[in-house]
Amino acid sequence: MTTPIPDAIETPDTVETRLGTLRFSDGFPDKATTATLYDNLDFMRGVDVFLNAMPGASVEALRVGLASQGVDDNQTVMIFEDLMDSRSLFLTPNSESVYNLMWLDTKAGPLVIESPPNILGIVDNHWFQYVGDIGNAGPDGGKGGKYLLLPPGYEGEVPDGYFVLRSSTYGNLYFWRGFLENGTTATAVENTRKFARVYPLSAADNPPPMKFIDGSGREFNTIHANNYHFYEEVDDIVQYEPAEAYHPEVLGQLAAIGIVKGKPFSPDARMKAILTDAAAVGNATSRAIMFDTRMEGAYYYPDSAWFTGFVGGNHEFLLQPGVRNLDARVLFHYYATGITPAMAMKRVGIGSQYAVATVDSKKLPLDGSRRYKVHLPPGIPARDFWSFVVYDNQTRSMLQTDQQFPSIGSQKTSLVVNADSSVDIWFGPTAPEGHESNWVQTVPGKGWNVVLRLYGPLEAWFDKTWQPGELERID
Repeated sequence: MTTPIPDAIETPDTVETRLGTLRFSDGFPDKATTATLYDNLDFMRGVDVFLNAMPGASVEALRVGLASQGVDDNQTVMIFEDLMDSRSLFLTPNSESVYNLMWLDTKAGPLVIESPPNILGIVDNHWFQYVGDIGNAGPDGGKGGKYLLLPPGYEGEVPDGYFVLRSSTYGNLYFWRGFLENGTTATAVENTRKFARVYPLSAADNPPPMKFIDGSGREFNTIHANNYHFYEEVDDIVQYEPAEAYHPEVLGQLAAIGIVKGKPFSPDARMKAILTDAAAVGNATSRAIMFDTRMEGAYYYPDSAWFTGFVGGNHEFLLQPGVRNLDARVLFHYYATGITPAMAMKRVGIGSQYAVATVDSKKLPLDGSRRYKVHLPPGIPARDFWSFVVYDNQTRSMLQTDQQFPSIGSQKTSLVVNADSSVDIWFGPTAPEGHESNWVQTVPGKGWNVVLRLYGPLEAWFDKTWQPGELERID
């Protein structure tokens, strides 16, 4: 029996690869080659876990950060009564709306959520998957309403009178934004304190009192680790949540590096060293995808620096039904928080749209020691308001400067608007003479990036008949 064997299915005795020379005896790897390949396999899976489990790590870091400030599950609202500034470390928040955050846990049973009026609210699960919208983009239409959040696999009675939300995890992040009225947070804060309620369905006849913590000016972190601790953050989710709550493929990657529900995560010295390296490479890869993305579909306009955080235009980051755009998911979750279709889809005059820039008009990184100018042409397509917020490249949180709020926008009463309704904005370490009212400070030695937000985006944004100028370096 001498069937001719195609070369393509055989393995030579030596193979030159990026791992070095791999050696085989008639296809059987020698001991050194086997050790090299297993080290590499564990490393690849560690990197894959960093990229694919990042959404969960981000939510877990938010949970831990809120808990560090006394935010109790289901009972406490952290409300930024005087807006959020750069002291608090959050992924790309804004400084123009009133943030409210809660951690919801349904392990003891269904929860009732009573929402304030005129909010943009989201419930996302512990793996940062979309559960539902509450408020202006939700079924209550911004009038306020009662929602019922059900735990995983709930088969009990579902009473009438609620908008029903079903989550695959016990833990859920619930946050909403209220809005300034006449330049003040007073109405949004009052609405939260008066109308925001969360309580067990079993206590609907006698709900416990809510607690409110003012988050403004607090120094604490809600951003996931970029080192070995990342895997410990993910392990905490796996141990707490149902195994069925996330993708079997990703849970398989986690199991391959020792993160398995019901078992302690205790890698030996070899594995810990590999995972430490994998986290470093995973973090570096995330930064390449986010700051210098190669996804052509990310950019709004040809030869422009402005790109979207929702590449492909949907909140599930799908190239086509059933096909995930993995880099798009990494880009969003490494940079931002809050998953909802309302942020990704076209909704003229409703919600918000975002454009991100990490480089200038010559595709060079934005330098905190230099001065830049951006021109917004007439007819800025925002029904409600627009803003720029500047972020630190390291933390992806608001840049810490001498200004409390590293931002500027149409709600700033001193903003100078040109005669044709266009606006020019400057960024740099010092204010350009005569343009102090239209300036955002940067820091020498710090890299930065910026988000243009349009609230109540108009058709000119979506059909691209209006386009923001590029960041032009002027010194």
